[in-house]
Amino acid sequence: MRATQAFITRTGGPEVIEWRDVDLPAPGSGEVLLRHEASGLNFIDTYHRSGLYALPLPLLLGSEGAGVIEATGPGVDDFKAGDRVVYTGHSGSYSTARIVRADALYLLPDSIDCRTAAAAMMKAGTTEMLAERCAPVAPGGWALVPAAAGGVGLILVQWLKARGVRVIGTVGSQAKLPLAQEAGAEAVFLSDDPELVAKVRETTGGSGVNVAYDGVGAASWESSLKSMARRGTLVSFGNASGPVTGVALGSLQQQGSIYVTRPTMVDYYRDPAERAAGAARVWEMIGSGKVKITIGQTYPLRDAAKAHAELEARRTTGSTLLLP
Repeated sequence: MRATQAFITRTGGPEVIEWRDVDLPAPGSGEVLLRHEASGLNFIDTYHRSGLYALPLPLLLGSEGAGVIEATGPGVDDFKAGDRVVYTGHSGSYSTARIVRADALYLLPDSIDCRTAAAAMMKAGTTEMLAERCAPVAPGGWALVPAAAGGVGLILVQWLKARGVRVIGTVGSQAKLPLAQEAGAEAVFLSDDPELVAKVRETTGGSGVNVAYDGVGAASWESSLKSMARRGTLVSFGNASGPVTGVALGSLQQQGSIYVTRPTMVDYYRDPAERAAGAARVWEMIGSGKVKITIGQTYPLRDAAKAHAELEARRTTGSTLLLP
């Protein structure tokens, strides 16, 4: 099968993305030939492209995709041609088709289409990990979600609300306020509001939030930390504004004996049983209607550079797809 692929030979801005057409080989042992119907755009893709997360070059771009299996290699017993599947965490999804290991795949239930899966699996899997296993908040407790109108943010707000958690969101512009409110946030503030911490404290009756799920990074670290309740947990899971560096441990004590963790989805989806349980929970939450996946924008596959620029400029909402 002929395939179009995005790759980089050097790190940098969106302009370093290149394209090539290749003939894919037959799938080898434990592999499948997958035809993509949609590829998800995630912030981690920009980290790979920029070099923030260093990977060997040349590098095929993209870490999440969904589509239809065209052929299977020897030793693949759990999937067959025609199955609809999704995967995350394996570079090469910015392509019309690819060879991928079968053990990276999740079989899609009939109720989940490929576009929804590509928009949801990494973000909803991250949400499941954050809200249910990494730092769950008891019903009635408070959570802070910076970037509440973003891809993970919109899913996380809905997920937390379904668990009975009271949510405060922050967004980057007035236009994004209603998105976070409609997702279920009780209060939504602008992320650059100089009174943000005071407003979070006022909303929570002075106590602060039990957990802050912060995927923004450097720009929101201080406000998230100062918004915490005593012995709360600050979950720093992303670097949308740059990485958090130079943290003084004493600042955690000064804010009330705060716990901090820096999780990644891969460490919660490594064990096969945990992977299966996590994915089943994702499909359950989406299938029940408790979590609705918002596809805020789509781009043709070859417009990946434009999509990267829009994402980094915080001009996107919800999930973004690249369509072959």
